[in-house]
Amino acid sequence: MTRTSRHRASISINAPGERRRFAGYRGFTLVEILVVVLIMAIVVSMTVLSIGLGGRDTQLDQETRRIAGLLDMLHERAVLEGRDFGMRIEPAAYEFVVYEPLKDRWLSLSEEGEFRRRELPKGLNFQLQLDGQTVVLKAVDRSLPSDQPPPRPQLAVAASGEGTPFRLSLQRPAAHTEAAVDGDAFGKISREGSDKPARRP
Repeated sequence: MTRTSRHRASISINAPGERRRFAGYRGFTLVEILVVVLIMAIVVSMTVLSIGLGGRDTQLDQETRRIAGLLDMLHERAVLEGRDFGMRIEPAAYEFVVYEPLKDRWLSLSEEGEFRRRELPKGLNFQLQLDGQTVVLKAVDRSLPSDQPPPRPQLAVAASGEGTPFRLSLQRPAAHTEAAVDGDAFGKISREGSDKPARRP
């Protein structure tokens, strides 16, 4: 390129119209970058607080303790009242029910405070195993008419104190962590914390 052509190119780029066209293109400001970094830091810190330094997921452990405690209470109540109870499990929610012989259906205990329907915190889900086989969990259709009975509970707590043998795992797929609640046929409930290696199907 000759000296004259370089001079003309310089004049063309520095022309007012060209300056206005390039002025429309702007990068991220320092404030915008700092906001993104702050959001990422908050997300990471929340995950660290939940999972903990030792690999223990405190949220999973809290939920399994609650479920194990409620099932223990339900077993005691079944024996004392001489009624059959159950636990209906959805992919990310659960509720307790009681069998009503006169209506031949399972009725929800949601009006009772401790046995109300509960949803798992976001990011957690259930996996249920009966007789070593994984059960497909489905959400209950809340729009069903009142004359149509809801699905039967997967776990039964009989008036005799016996119950359905099961393993109910609470999982956090994003972090590959899980905790579990186990029950045997005699109503004994036990827990497995999130610090144990996750079982693979």
